[in-house]
Amino acid sequence: MSLHVLYFGTYDQHYSRNRIMIEGLRRAGAEVYECHVSLWSSTDDKVAAAAGHQSIHTLMGRVLRAYVRLLQAYRPWHSRYDVMMLGYPGQFDVFLARMLTWLARRPLILDVFMSVYLIASERNLARKRWLFYIENLACRLPDMLIIDTAEYAEWFEQTFGISRQRFRLVPTGANDDIFKPVPRQPDGKFRVIYYGSFIPLHGVEYIVQAAEHLRKYRDIVFELIGQGPTRLTAERMVSTLGLDNVIFTDWIAECELPHYLSRADVLLGVFGTTEQSKRTIQNKIYQGLAMALPVITGDSPAVRAALQHGEHVYLVERGNPEALANAVLTLRANPALRFHLAQEGRRFFVENFTSEKIGRQTFQHLQQLLYCR
Repeated sequence: MSLHVLYFGTYDQHYSRNRIMIEGLRRAGAEVYECHVSLWSSTDDKVAAAAGHQSIHTLMGRVLRAYVRLLQAYRPWHSRYDVMMLGYPGQFDVFLARMLTWLARRPLILDVFMSVYLIASERNLARKRWLFYIENLACRLPDMLIIDTAEYAEWFEQTFGISRQRFRLVPTGANDDIFKPVPRQPDGKFRVIYYGSFIPLHGVEYIVQAAEHLRKYRDIVFELIGQGPTRLTAERMVSTLGLDNVIFTDWIAECELPHYLSRADVLLGVFGTTEQSKRTIQNKIYQGLAMALPVITGDSPAVRAALQHGEHVYLVERGNPEALANAVLTLRANPALRFHLAQEGRRFFVENFTSEKIGRQTFQHLQQLLYCR
């Protein structure tokens, strides 16, 4: 069955979830057309709007101008697709998209991926209550909702009263064109690397505290790569504690990241205790598996539903720096275990989480929706 998908909206074109979904659908045999207009210039821009740093009139004017451009871009595609899909974040785009798909008599799918309300709540942004009502309504309008874990679908049911039966699961996965095994580049140190956006759910403070526990081991080095809201706090912690086993590195382009990570003996996932952190499996975990790197990350029902402790990843209690420090020592002392985690993690990733596998799952969900209409 041929399938023509219109990927529509103001979604973030550079966000890994959207790139993986689009490429995966294409690999699965779908024709994917992109009808996109940028609304936000950056993640900081989005956060500023949610935090109330722009007046509501300024924000609404900006949204309306974007949607005028989006309507113009939609004209050539209005009768050329089988299903419209909204990329992440698409909660604001649902209302326009629903009107267009009703007129075209086409189904609408929203890749929810993450709750914008939950993210705003965990960052205590000013407009979080406003986002609650928008997201609640937005998730009731599409014909199908897609999310990455059953635990996140359960949260939507508990928070908004939206039945988990309306959700279809598609894991996050990783871009296997970029993230793949590369030759190791050992440098005499046992390198423990975190990279990411330094947001609360990552629990970077627990990584710094684990480094303090291990300060007497002169060969162990923690490297924290990236930028974000909690980086300054982490830097101050390192300075206050007088740690010389933690170094900070700024953003590295994604295409260069695998080469840089080839120095890692262990890759770190997330250790925060927020609702968001416990109900999803972050992209960096799948990327580590794709690169055949041993990954330590925080334990949760969502992670255990997809990955096995000691087989694919090494799990520790969240919010517990001592447990993280002990895990680092365990892997440092056991090269065979590191090798096993790397090999089995890579094998499991290839079997389940490549762009092609993600695309096939999504393709099947869309076919089922069209078949049942």
